[in-house]
Amino acid sequence: MRKVIGIGETILDIIFKNNQPHTALPGGSTFNGLVSLGRLGIPVSFISETGNDHVGDIICDFMTENQLSTRYVDRFPNGKSPVSLAFLDADNNAHYTFYKDYPKQRLDVPLPEIDEDDIFIYGSYYSLAPELRERVVEFLDYARQRKAILYYDPNFRKAHAHEAIYLTPTLLENFEYADIIRGSDEDFLNIFGKSDSGKVYSDHIRFYCDRFITTHGAGGVDLYHGNQRCHFDVPAIRAASTIGAGDNFNAGIVYGLLKYDIRHRDLATLPQETWAKIIGCGIDLATEVCRSYDNYISKEFATDYRARF
Repeated sequence: MRKVIGIGETILDIIFKNNQPHTALPGGSTFNGLVSLGRLGIPVSFISETGNDHVGDIICDFMTENQLSTRYVDRFPNGKSPVSLAFLDADNNAHYTFYKDYPKQRLDVPLPEIDEDDIFIYGSYYSLAPELRERVVEFLDYARQRKAILYYDPNFRKAHAHEAIYLTPTLLENFEYADIIRGSDEDFLNIFGKSDSGKVYSDHIRFYCDRFITTHGAGGVDLYHGNQRCHFDVPAIRAASTIGAGDNFNAGIVYGLLKYDIRHRDLATLPQETWAKIIGCGIDLATEVCRSYDNYISKEFATDYRARF
């Protein structure tokens, strides 16, 4: 059975509503999507790091409970597990404050098992950070060498917008590794100062990777693949929280690639009808996550979704 391997930050999200703590959940951009995939029965491994402390225990226990392998999680003894405070505004969009205390030696883990047509997910600032870049490139090179499908979500937050020029060479290198790039319109506004996804694709993406998916919140999803351009509407809902929406859209795309048995060799010639089915899975999972305060789909939804699809 094909596997999914992700690399990224894991963090304990403490969520505030009306300035009062509402819930605490293990999170992280790649992590959130992998939890949903684990609940959908996909074999998942996560390359990450967390402290050898109580918060780290919570995170690793949660991973085990949700069928994510902890073999590639570095439990560092010096430093503390990262924590984020997520404050929900009146529209239930989250604004974050992060607390991190990492050691100098990081990501001290072996290369994961990767086979041809497995899917490797990377993204966020974690894939750009200078102190991690050498190790991240090692994993990317290995995944490409093993002929995995590489899926990249820049997830480039406004807090890093002032670093965009400095980080651009690394971003472009990540684009070049990718077989599929997915980002929100806000990501590319923060990176390139452009909100027109068609211009972003033609001016900045297509040279490196010709499969590009952009999400626009309630404005739907755009797909660019060579000369194809397709738009997909999303259902109108009253969101409880938007935390994890993009991460679970990614999980849905990956689930669709596996469900419809899309191999690396198939990507160049995927027809629009197949893309529509795959993107439909992304919309389904993102919509479900917006209906709750969780960062991932519920186990009940996962069981029902597997039965239906």
